[in-house]
Amino acid sequence: MRVLETTTDVSEFFGCSLVPTMGALHAGHRSLIERARQERTGPVVVTLFVNPTQFGPGEDFSKYPRTMDEDVALAEAAGADAIFIPNSATMYPAGLEAAGQAAAKWPLPPTASEPHLEDRVRPGHFGGVCQVVSRLFDLCRPAAAYFGEKDFQQVRVISQMVEQSTGPWRNLRVVACPTQRDVDGLAISSRNRYLTAQHRVCALGIFRALTMASHAKDAQHAESLMHSTLVQSGVSIDYAVVRDAFTLCPTAGTATPRRALIAVRLPTARLIDNMAMPTLDRTTLANA
Repeated sequence: MRVLETTTDVSEFFGCSLVPTMGALHAGHRSLIERARQERTGPVVVTLFVNPTQFGPGEDFSKYPRTMDEDVALAEAAGADAIFIPNSATMYPAGLEAAGQAAAKWPLPPTASEPHLEDRVRPGHFGGVCQVVSRLFDLCRPAAAYFGEKDFQQVRVISQMVEQSTGPWRNLRVVACPTQRDVDGLAISSRNRYLTAQHRVCALGIFRALTMASHAKDAQHAESLMHSTLVQSGVSIDYAVVRDAFTLCPTAGTATPRRALIAVRLPTARLIDNMAMPTLDRTTLANA
């Protein structure tokens, strides 16, 4: 596996299958690399860059886990052909201050500004996400890019950004891959390593809440079940909602794809998760 550090290095891999990451790779990232390898759109390139412009004041940029040696080993074992590890100067030639200003003014797709989910709780976050992903697409010119559904709003934002693009990567295929979970149901995340044993027990309430929601008769009932389950688990709730799976805006219907989305805070970590909700046709509703 090649380790790439410059734009010249990465230009040899144009047309690749890209797996953008911030490092601290885990089984979820492995699944993305393996999916890209199976589909063989092009050579598989993993990127590793902890992006400062998507972190807000007081968030965990400074302590975000940096495990480069382990990341390189995992990417190679999973079948990546190369790992691109740019520095800040490569990503943001005008400097970090200018990058931060540009991120704050970034034109956002509706899924990044209208749902009032991560966009409400972490203002400015998606400006940084769109900025860094756009930069990676410009540098790597991928044919396909792979993202995990655990960050469901992020996947929708990037998909919509690509759909609205008129640039060189407007025909890029964005592939959303299923959330990977530990045996106890907790969604695998780089931030899980922040959890104490006690806080992990509390975090398991997220999966219980989503499972309860999947059996609810409507969105209002699902949200009520999620809130009560999360409160009993002892976590602080940022949101626990059911939304249209495409727009991520509120929906009262049950005949279109819907998604339950949760974000909670514990003393040592903030965690997000989501789950597809059943779609009920009119016959099912009539017999309910």
